[in-house]
Amino acid sequence: MAAPLIVGLSGPVLTPAERASLREIEPLGIIIFKRNITTADALEALVKEACQAARARLAFVDQEGGRVQRLRPPLAPLYPPAATAGKLHARDPERGLRLAHLQGLLIAHDLLPYGLNAPCLPVADVPVTGAHDVIGDRAYARDPQVVAALAGAAAAGVRAGGGVPVVKHIPGHGRATADTHLSLPDVGADLQTLAADFLPFKALAALPMGMTAHVRYTRIDAARPATLSPPIIDLIRTTIGFGGLLMTDDISMGALSGKVDENAKAALAAGCDCVLHCNGKLREMENIAAALPEMTPDAARRLEAVHDSLPAAPLLDIAALRAEFDALVAGAR
Repeated sequence: MAAPLIVGLSGPVLTPAERASLREIEPLGIIIFKRNITTADALEALVKEACQAARARLAFVDQEGGRVQRLRPPLAPLYPPAATAGKLHARDPERGLRLAHLQGLLIAHDLLPYGLNAPCLPVADVPVTGAHDVIGDRAYARDPQVVAALAGAAAAGVRAGGGVPVVKHIPGHGRATADTHLSLPDVGADLQTLAADFLPFKALAALPMGMTAHVRYTRIDAARPATLSPPIIDLIRTTIGFGGLLMTDDISMGALSGKVDENAKAALAAGCDCVLHCNGKLREMENIAAALPEMTPDAARRLEAVHDSLPAAPLLDIAALRAEFDALVAGAR
């Protein structure tokens, strides 16, 4: 059985020690970052070798467009931030939805030749005035209904392009007043106010995979961030109704204090299905793997549903779709 863990790699070539650990641990997936990327051939070889060693069928990458895009030219085209689709939607909803859909489709298509089948998008967070700009233009809009519609279009695009989407950051990162890469933000809004943040995630609750937010919602759990909080994970499953594979945001981020292996174990105890560990530090990854229990039957069932949802590589007229996309982007400016 796969371990409830997604792991980063140290560099552009798999080391013998990494290969041995992947074979022993069998994480359910790998995730790629800029440090892993040199040439197209090298990236394809790295992903293939790592997935074969781990016996993993999922290879993730943060490839939203805008600020968050690991693969860049010449390996993949540049894409605008999600807010571009929101701007177009404000003038022409149909064209805005089409832009979001095509961006998801083209990104997924870009990634498949490298063996990357799980782009971490869409971002369904709803930013508010005064929040930290770590989300900012990564969000489609400030209206929850618009975010739900555009994020749904992008997720459908990812599927149409041959990938599996990962919705983030559940239950909502838009009110955070700090960058969770560095520190833990507190959100003091009550449940009635947070209902707006939850709305896009409710609309996308049937998606196969989602990622938690390292945000502490003090009216729900004053002690723990969402990733480590049983009541908030319960809220994600019940109030929001998310039924897919629920992964943590990167467990090594600065928002989480304490020992990373203990936080990983606490995340699974809280109800997350698997832990995302991104920094590529092999010893740390091995310590996390040693601390984690086996995947629960429910988590294993959700993972199998993800595997079953992996689409075949579609036959698409990419030149025509990219020309349409470029025209929509130009019209959004």
